[in-house]
Amino acid sequence: MSFEENLDRVLSRYQELESLMSSSSPSLADEFVKMSKEYAELSPLVEAISSLRKAVEEISDLAVLITDADTDFEMKDLAEKEFSDLKAKIPDLKKCLQVMLLPKDAADSKNAILEVRAGTGGEEAGLFAADLFRMYQRYAESCNWKFEIMSLNETGIGGYKEAFASVSGAGVFARLKFESGVHRVQRVPSTESSGRIHTSAATVAVMPEAEEVDVNIEEKDLRIDVFRASGPGGQSVNTTDSAVRITHLPTGVVVSQQDEKSQHKNKAKAMRVLRSRIYEAERQKSDDERAQNRRSQVGSGDRSERIRTYNYPERRVTDHRVNLTLHKLDSVMNGDLDEVIQALISDFEARRLADIA
Repeated sequence: MSFEENLDRVLSRYQELESLMSSSSPSLADEFVKMSKEYAELSPLVEAISSLRKAVEEISDLAVLITDADTDFEMKDLAEKEFSDLKAKIPDLKKCLQVMLLPKDAADSKNAILEVRAGTGGEEAGLFAADLFRMYQRYAESCNWKFEIMSLNETGIGGYKEAFASVSGAGVFARLKFESGVHRVQRVPSTESSGRIHTSAATVAVMPEAEEVDVNIEEKDLRIDVFRASGPGGQSVNTTDSAVRITHLPTGVVVSQQDEKSQHKNKAKAMRVLRSRIYEAERQKSDDERAQNRRSQVGSGDRSERIRTYNYPERRVTDHRVNLTLHKLDSVMNGDLDEVIQALISDFEARRLADIA
């Protein structure tokens, strides 16, 4: 299908939805909601098509005006300038449309489960993991997303061995999915008396939060163990067996949850994480089968891949996937991630366009 045929197909579907919604029966409420959602998703695309075709039409009219012998010199000069300006805009308008026409990741509209774990570097790695977790919390706040802390496994000196959160809102997974991987920090630890710079790491995983309809998990495939919750250092924080460990036997995925005093609540939280891990594993397998070069793409989600370095002495942040360096580390750690994330999204879209060119 040609580019123009694709645009015609979108416009035709948009008009069809308008007609169907205007004649929809009140008894078909669920169907109306589905059509309304699709209509809303197509609206920005229809506006972009309209802008492109209006520009093409104006260029055609200006060309006639320029070549008309009856057009006076001043009018022709203005027409030529406007003709050049519009012609220069056409490639950008077309590229914008091509990006909008790319097949959407079905998970982009989902909420996300965020996992941050301390990696190599001892206590300093735990402190860095806590810094990253707070960075994402502040970014979520700036986006008006809900950031629900699900579990914190603290080190006792302000660091985290691991931390889990549910992030919900508009476009959450679409913007956070590129954060999966190894984040490296270079700084002088507060406990370092000689002033030597240490390198530590933390691992981030961002998974689309799966709903029950997304993943079929049967009770017979689960082993559920309960035990007493414990805090930093192993001291008892609960006198009942409220902590829950769920093992999905077919895949070997294990999730533990102990933050709540209620065993029922811990199980519910653990199932949310388990469901999302299995869903993400299935997505990853499917993506790998479709594209063997996925590991070289931005957003591969490979947790062993070092994706970003936070250098405190130089106050810089470098994302190695797009060779982007920003000298505003304090701002980034305070949740100002838009510039980094947008660069990753733009690079990913450019790669996808190149693949289908």
